[in-house]
Amino acid sequence: MRELLTGARIFTGETILDGRSLLIQDGRILDIVAPGRTPPDVERTVALEAGDLLAPGFLDIQVNGGGGVLFNEQPTAEATLAIAAAHRRFGTTGLLPTIITDTPDCHRAAAEAAVTAVAQPGSGVLGIHFEGPFISPQRVGAHDPRFVRAPDEGDLDFIGGLPARMPGGRVLLTLAPECVDDAALSRLMAAGVILSVGHTMASAERVVDAFDLGVRGVTHLYNAMPGIANRQPGPAGAALGDGRPWCGLIADGHHVHPLMMRAALAARPRGRMMLVTDAMPPTGTDADRFELNGRTIYRRDGRLVLADGTLAGADLDMATAVRNAGTLIGLPLEESLRMASLYPAEFLGMASERGRIAPGWRADLVLLRPDLTVRGTWVEGEWRGA
Repeated sequence: MRELLTGARIFTGETILDGRSLLIQDGRILDIVAPGRTPPDVERTVALEAGDLLAPGFLDIQVNGGGGVLFNEQPTAEATLAIAAAHRRFGTTGLLPTIITDTPDCHRAAAEAAVTAVAQPGSGVLGIHFEGPFISPQRVGAHDPRFVRAPDEGDLDFIGGLPARMPGGRVLLTLAPECVDDAALSRLMAAGVILSVGHTMASAERVVDAFDLGVRGVTHLYNAMPGIANRQPGPAGAALGDGRPWCGLIADGHHVHPLMMRAALAARPRGRMMLVTDAMPPTGTDADRFELNGRTIYRRDGRLVLADGTLAGADLDMATAVRNAGTLIGLPLEESLRMASLYPAEFLGMASERGRIAPGWRADLVLLRPDLTVRGTWVEGEWRGA
């Protein structure tokens, strides 16, 4: 259907436009229509609220769960779809369901689920994120240390074979570079796997070496890694001092102090910081606890914690992260929105069709009220509501 969306402001990915309309058809954006112009053959006109904002749909590369579903506990295609549906209410039109350190059987089941979900049109599932198990035993966080290990030949064949089975999808692997040798890193990247540094005790020098090889990301900057010291900058220092990687930031005010978030934005080149939620099953529910590998995670005052207070994912959605980027960090709205859409699209190599509102791009959109809460989304041009 040839559909015209009118009345709202439009954020293109670069600037906010007033008085324009958006023409979409067959899941794609056809045109940003100038004031006073009526495109031909419009089959339906949708009048949006004045003051609302149409923006590119949010992309979240780190989502453990939502809507009461935890991917580790339910590594199925149905679970990924339920998680994606829960996060659409908060403006996320594409995500990577994230499986944290677990058994090989769990990881393989999760991979099969992602392969199935990516192939389903309009699913919102972009691939899969393996957060572990090749991480530092000293920086497990809420991961179960029983399942932490180094990769073997079978692992490299399995993970390296996934991109070819997932046309259009992405495979992201968070690992500790001190626990995986250069040959294995290069082999995975050559197969199309995107690598990110995380849950690591690596020296700054080892992390920079990994960036030299082509490792593209840093997972939840500052968390599950040593702090920055003047003569031992560590992984976080390497991330701040090297302009190449994209860094994920959990902007909930609990994982990272606002001053440290501002420091990271000041140090990094524009376009290399992304908002992530690290969301868990309570997102979109009123649940006050859930189970993870036999341990109870409690929802307390905006935080998700083990009984000993260890953070275990985040009680966060992407719309809240965008608002927090303004209130906690002081970013302009346009940059906050780019950190939730354009920059993750660039990190994933999807910026030729996601992260902008422009002719030819996918009609994956979020409609925001003036207070930046979500009125609804479109996925491949289909209105999904909120």
